[in-house]
Amino acid sequence: MCGIAGIFNQRAEQTPDAQTLVNMAAIMHHRGPDGFGYETLDNTGIGFSHARLSIIDLNEERARQPFLSADGNLLLAHNGEFYDFKRIRADLTAQGARFRTKSDSEIVMHLYQREGLEETLKHLRGEFAFSLYDQNEDSLYLVRDRFGIKPLYYTQTDDGVVFGSELKVLFAHPSVERKFSSEGLYHQLIQVMVPGSTAFEGVRQVAPGHVIKIQRKNGQLELTDHKYWDVDFPQESEYPGDDVDEQTYIDGVRKHLLEAVQHRLTADVPVGCYLSGGIDSCAILGLSAASTQTSVKAFTIGFDSDEYDETPIAQEMAEATGADHHIMRLNADDLYDHFVKTIWHTERTIYNTLGVAKYLMSQQVNQVGYKVVLTGEGSDELFAGYPAFRKDMFLHGLDHLPDSERKAWQELLEKNNKLFKGAMLAREDYVSPAFNTKMGFTPSCVQPWLSVSSVALPLIAPHRRHEVENYDPGKAIADTLDETMLKGRHPLDRAQYVWIKTMLEGQILTWGGDRVDMANSMEARPAFLDHHLAEYAFTVPPHLRIKGNKEKYVLREAMKGLLPETLYKREKFAFMAPPAHTDPKKWQAVEKLADQYLSKDAVEEAGLLDFDEVQLTFAKHESDEVSIDEKVQLDAVINHMLGVQIMHHHFVKTDVPVLAAQRAHELGWHA
Repeated sequence: MCGIAGIFNQRAEQTPDAQTLVNMAAIMHHRGPDGFGYETLDNTGIGFSHARLSIIDLNEERARQPFLSADGNLLLAHNGEFYDFKRIRADLTAQGARFRTKSDSEIVMHLYQREGLEETLKHLRGEFAFSLYDQNEDSLYLVRDRFGIKPLYYTQTDDGVVFGSELKVLFAHPSVERKFSSEGLYHQLIQVMVPGSTAFEGVRQVAPGHVIKIQRKNGQLELTDHKYWDVDFPQESEYPGDDVDEQTYIDGVRKHLLEAVQHRLTADVPVGCYLSGGIDSCAILGLSAASTQTSVKAFTIGFDSDEYDETPIAQEMAEATGADHHIMRLNADDLYDHFVKTIWHTERTIYNTLGVAKYLMSQQVNQVGYKVVLTGEGSDELFAGYPAFRKDMFLHGLDHLPDSERKAWQELLEKNNKLFKGAMLAREDYVSPAFNTKMGFTPSCVQPWLSVSSVALPLIAPHRRHEVENYDPGKAIADTLDETMLKGRHPLDRAQYVWIKTMLEGQILTWGGDRVDMANSMEARPAFLDHHLAEYAFTVPPHLRIKGNKEKYVLREAMKGLLPETLYKREKFAFMAPPAHTDPKKWQAVEKLADQYLSKDAVEEAGLLDFDEVQLTFAKHESDEVSIDEKVQLDAVINHMLGVQIMHHHFVKTDVPVLAAQRAHELGWHA
């Protein structure tokens, strides 16, 4: 698990500056503190660099990237893990391939040489982002894993294309412009982003399950975008009826999840588990303990609010599995004190300080000598765990039920999730005409954030507000969704598809995943996002994902023997840190940050926000007349306002190329 960077210049004779490549690696030293490498190829205009976190093949010299193929034709830089690589490697060796390292990364070049990229991708299992340059084709391929677990950004300059694992890596290049786009700013204020976009002008992400091919033709670089995988649910008419044999699916889920966990226990360093009070992480810990027959190290975040704290159930699960349990207890002071540093790593706004909590947890994981943990992310996406999915099921997927019964279930859902109304659930129903046209309804998962647009728009500085006053963020998101993956699908499948394409990739796997984990050189492995498991989960009938009022039914039954009874019977509890309005000390910490980043001078200097509207938002938040669910919403908006101002400080006001050069000098990383 590492960080990658690179430059592909239009003119083949323009060799990338080696020290710039090293500086790009140095600014993401946190992703790879165990060494760096760089490589340029003469008369190609290509150069890669790499910051290494050693997990498989710990020999520093042997596994140093970038890798150059034996014939000098291919150049590879890889971030992530390929599971089942030992079997693939053995098969390739039997066919005559000769490997120079014990790294999983090297299989890409040998597969590509034999089968081409399209077939190679079918073999790759895991979380990954990689760059591959083919000198014979004079083409660069930028490849991202199926769910977007690993990040990969790119942009075009006057000279060519610059890419890297993080935005700051691109910004370390002197030719890359560091400027907010007005649309990007708008989306930062409402939380949900347009898939493939960033907050910054001209900077894009490789979409999950996509390949960007950049080919030099007649001295120009041509970019093409190809999708190699998607979330493909069956047609609604293809599902079996209510009399289906449940046990077949229960056994199938257990089998595929166990296989995914066992693959992710592969490492040349110790592997631990994140453990909350949810079914997902408890299942991962239980299967890990059973597979290794050892005491697994388990890490839990505890909050100083009983309403949000899940440590009692986590402790029960840890005791049941004999885990070595590490609990990190956080109070109000801990979260906002580390907000600024967290934004440096997330490179986007966060609506809740859970991102800070996870940043602090990865710090503790690192401090006790662990580099790898298994996590429960992805389970809710596959098995319909979020309250928004149940709401959509009740509203759109249970036509056979009487209205009175559906209404009763929905009322119970709203009551049991009142803490999250205004964040995970919308304060009131919001309709996006673009979503309704695209998929028949507006999914509940995007309603909380699209509904904030009326609050966010006035917050934008007047000259920028004018640029987006006729912009429809819902349409911008809906337009990116593949209609062929929505047409004819069950309403629950459509809702899950939208979440996976928006909130999973743009939130859970970024500021709740890779970015805050790798901030402390710690690799998180989400076993549920194994694509073999996912493709099986897509075939589970909707009524076995949500059965009656019980979410993740088929997973609960598959893991029943592992789970404490309390957890087996418990309704899904959305994992969030206590919002600022719940604690006077936390609110004081917010105000302290606001004094620095939302002062009149700071706001006017950045030119992103309207200071008068900022003040009105704070005044409204403090009003006793504002309802709790509106306070939850305003907490998120205030976090976003702080976030964009802090992003301006980190990435626009700061001279990032100079900072990167200083970092390289401090580390002794020289070309």
